[in-house]
Amino acid sequence: MTDLSKITCIEDLRALHQRRAPKMFYDYCDSGSWTESTYRANSEDFQKIKLRQRVAVNMEGRTTRTTMIGEPVSMPVAIAPTGLTGMQHADGEILGASAAKAFGIPFTLSTMSICSIEDVAEATNRHPFWFQVYVMRDRDFIERLIDRAKAANCSALQITLDHQYDDETQLVLGHAEYAATRFSQYRGPRQRRGKHEFALRMDRAAI
Repeated sequence: MTDLSKITCIEDLRALHQRRAPKMFYDYCDSGSWTESTYRANSEDFQKIKLRQRVAVNMEGRTTRTTMIGEPVSMPVAIAPTGLTGMQHADGEILGASAAKAFGIPFTLSTMSICSIEDVAEATNRHPFWFQVYVMRDRDFIERLIDRAKAANCSALQITLDHQYDDETQLVLGHAEYAATRFSQYRGPRQRRGKHEFALRMDRAAI
């Protein structure tokens, strides 16, 4: 078990991820489109954000609690949809949703997830979570996916209308994308092999 008490910033987590995850999975997370200029610009912009220290200020009654789309949250933060989380860590989406529930913030399940909508709902006792969905050509599949999200008590949809693509990056990450399109949001019996779970029957309408 990793001693997270020694983690002091996001960069510590990134370095730990690089050491522990297979290169293909790490590169899938730590990459951007084409020249990755936007990726670098985003990182630089976040570095410019500073927290102003205030002393001798009355903190009585202060709270980070608020609402997001009408839902009470402990702070105005949500876990964004992250594809293939279950390939980074066994049951990654379930662990993420469980952590978000414990901290009182929203969790967003990606269409490109390893754990199914139903698995996440069952593991969190049907605690509300958000679902990210791609607008695909197979509209019947998308409608069924949204119906499953409603049935699982998803309280919001995040609609993605585009997708990053880069010839060179995709050549390296192609196997990960191939796996994602076949193992995400399946329906059917499951077979456990150690800590990992695999689908025996996939919904091929998404392919």
